Amino acid sequence: MNASDIDTLFKTIAEIAEKEFQDIVTFTNRIDEKLRIFLIDKSYVDIWFSRKLKGRYAYHWEHTHIRGKIHRHDNIPHQKWSPIKTFPKHFHNDEEAKVQESTIDDDPEIGLRVFLEFIRQKLKDYGVI
Repeated sequence: MNASDIDTLFKTIAEIAEKEFQDIVTFTNRIDEKLRIFLIDKSYVDIWFSRKLKGRYAYHWEHTHIRGKIHRHDNIPHQKWSPIKTFPKHFHNDEEAKVQESTIDDDPEIGLRVFLEFIRQKLKDYGVI
């Protein structure tokens, strides 16, 4: 994916986040190679798409500073996760070393919606909304 394609994609997914998830998203901001989505509980989501390797991505929810947890879907082919059925796709659930299958959609718009819906539910479970 070239820089222009990523710029366009980031604009599209920023609009999705800000319009469809305005109950949990406060604002979005482009930071270098990532789109950062700021959430109502002061946590954030970083979205990254590779410019060099087509289809390579990461959806990372950083909330270690609040709950000591992270959640991340990515498809970086780390060999230690090769036993995972969906490898190279995998999901870091609560912590970096706790990894399971990832069924997130490869389409970035659908993937974003699925991930933000997951976060919305978690925020409900945590009593934030």
